[in-house]
Amino acid sequence: MRILIADDHTIVREGIRMLLTEAYADAAIVDVSDAAELIRQVNREKWDVIISDISMPPGDSGLEALQKIKIISPNTPVIILSMQAPEQYAVRAMKYGASGYLTKGAATLELVNAVNMVLAGRKYISPEVAYILADAFENSSHKFSIDKLSERELEVFKLLAAGKTISEISKVLSLSSNTISTFRGRIFEKMGFHNNMELIKYAIDNNLS
Repeated sequence: MRILIADDHTIVREGIRMLLTEAYADAAIVDVSDAAELIRQVNREKWDVIISDISMPPGDSGLEALQKIKIISPNTPVIILSMQAPEQYAVRAMKYGASGYLTKGAATLELVNAVNMVLAGRKYISPEVAYILADAFENSSHKFSIDKLSERELEVFKLLAAGKTISEISKVLSLSSNTISTFRGRIFEKMGFHNNMELIKYAIDNNLS
């Protein structure tokens, strides 16, 4: 079995390698530190499973790399790991072709189970992510149009859909965090959203992400 690990933090790569070496003693495990090298390895070799961080500067993000991997090797299962709250990225990762999504805090307990499941051709979503996805899909039927948003609200909408935090959007738009929070509240009211996951799903479903 051949496993490829991608993460920009050495300690994370070493921890994952140690965990997988213990579980799969005969596996050939290679690790890389950025998305560019990840794509090079996928072009160069065949892999049974890829485990990738969602954010690996410099270069493409983990999600952009995921899309490229699914073009190069569509049948290779990719498990996405993230430090971010799952409501920001889980739907997008699965939409782009991930076979699994885990938060790094839970990865040490769940990663081997996730690898076993995706190798069997199934999807793996942690219980935490599954709950959030179920809640989002249950409440994601919207009849509201994005046309109701002002230009500034649309700017904030797109940045929220990209997973930016209130403070990050504040810096991008040179506005106070309180102002961004106010715009977010207006967006949620006009669009009928209850949480960020619903906003992100709407953006994906309507090609706004």
